[in-house]
Amino acid sequence: MYAILDIETTGGKFNEEGITEIAIHKFDGHEVIDQFITLVNPEKPIQEFVVRLTGINNKMLRNAPKFYEVAKRIVEITKDCIIVAHNSSFDYRILRTEFDRLGFNYYRNTLCTVELSKQLILDQPSYSLGKLTKSLGIPITDRHRANGDALATVQLFKLLLEKDTEKTIIQNAIKYFDKRVKKEKLKSLIENVPTILGVFYIHNSDGKVIYIGKGSNIKAEVNKLFLKITKRALKIQERADSISFDKTGNELFTRLKYYIQLEKLTPKYNFKKTFKTISDNFNNDDFIIVNKGREIEENAILLVENNIVFGYGYTNLALQENDITVLKSILTPIENKDASKNIIKNYLIKNKVQKIIRL
Repeated sequence: MYAILDIETTGGKFNEEGITEIAIHKFDGHEVIDQFITLVNPEKPIQEFVVRLTGINNKMLRNAPKFYEVAKRIVEITKDCIIVAHNSSFDYRILRTEFDRLGFNYYRNTLCTVELSKQLILDQPSYSLGKLTKSLGIPITDRHRANGDALATVQLFKLLLEKDTEKTIIQNAIKYFDKRVKKEKLKSLIENVPTILGVFYIHNSDGKVIYIGKGSNIKAEVNKLFLKITKRALKIQERADSISFDKTGNELFTRLKYYIQLEKLTPKYNFKKTFKTISDNFNNDDFIIVNKGREIEENAILLVENNIVFGYGYTNLALQENDITVLKSILTPIENKDASKNIIKNYLIKNKVQKIIRL
């Protein structure tokens, strides 16, 4: 069941607008089975440009019912319905704001005919209600009045239902007030992350890395991120489409890989990390740090030459570690030498590694 609606407002600052007119048509997928149309006294003046656009002025609303007088009817006619509107985020926000002022939690699932039209009616020069309906031959009377726009949206929605032959596009476009689709998507992403020490990368739908994290249990770290409600975390959750990861084997490699990739990929939602240039040197000019690898019998290797971090990698053969030429060929070079030196020196001050081989 759908509640196809349109709302006219006073205009003004965001979330300070008041409703001046509302039209709701209860639609069962075939025909309108109920309707509610009324002017509303917003108890605040209408912006002049809105008066010129809609023709609704303050005098017309003087004897109109206030929102609290029609709120019950709106709740009843939209009960168990999906709210449908042309730019539903606007109409739904306005309704929620009015109910919030009454101390009532108003929640409905929503569908936007702008978004649906862009998927089902391609290559239109404009997706505004007036221009779109005109190009589709849908009559529209009383443009910028609630009922005229709502009736046009009813006809547009009927057409969209017909065009959705697979019966999946409209269903997939529903925005659930309890964010169940988003929750299911995040749950699915978490399930595919292992409980390992390492670095993880969150990608958007284009494959671009938008966030990098690390931890001794990356599955737990991803889970914590997806439970946060900060603005940054919510943006990451909204845009997360896939997660990749690197198993590191030890904490030093975890830190090193994390900061190397932060600098290289510059993900949008990570805080920027800067490093000071280090003037002092390692105690040994040339040496190899050997640490725990990702698997049994594998070593994690860091090569330092002339007090400069050459590179890092993994070996499982003594030959690779004993022949410096072979070793260099399998190591991944490190570009930011100073940052890497900082990470390694700080780690060695407080932590032990398996061994250090002096060259």
